[in-house]
Formats: sequence, C-alpha cells, structure tokens
Amino acid sequence: MESVAIKTEYIKLDALLKFAALAASGGEAKTVVAEGLVKVNGEVCTMRGKKLRAGDTVTYGGRTVVIETL
Repeated sequence: MESVAIKTEYIKLDALLKFAALAASGGEAKTVVAEGLVKVNGEVCTMRGKKLRAGDTVTYGGRTVVIETL
C-alpha cells in the first residue's frame, strides 16, 4: 500500500487519481470512475467528485493508496 500526502482537508476522487498517478489524465480518471473500476475504502465508487480525507483508501489498477495529511 502506498501513501499520498495532501496539504488540504480533502481531495476529490478524480483529482487524487491524477495526483497519485493512478490515471494518466482527467479524462481517464472520469472514465474509470464512471465505469465502476475504482474502490474507495473497499467499496465501488462512481462519484468522481467524492471528497476523500486522511485515512481513506483508493484502489484502482492493482494499486492501493492511503491518504495522509501533511
């Protein structure tokens, strides 16, 4: 499991996918979320604007990242 540190209170799911290099672009992030290929805290999430906070986990493409704050 990898860690991704953010400086803000939360980050939106589509932005996290790009920030953590799980998706190559915003378009790819939007598509994979809409297709139900991304899990947040172990459950499929289709809301690309979902607010993620410290402690949340995101899984896509065989990788899992956990969000931490600085």
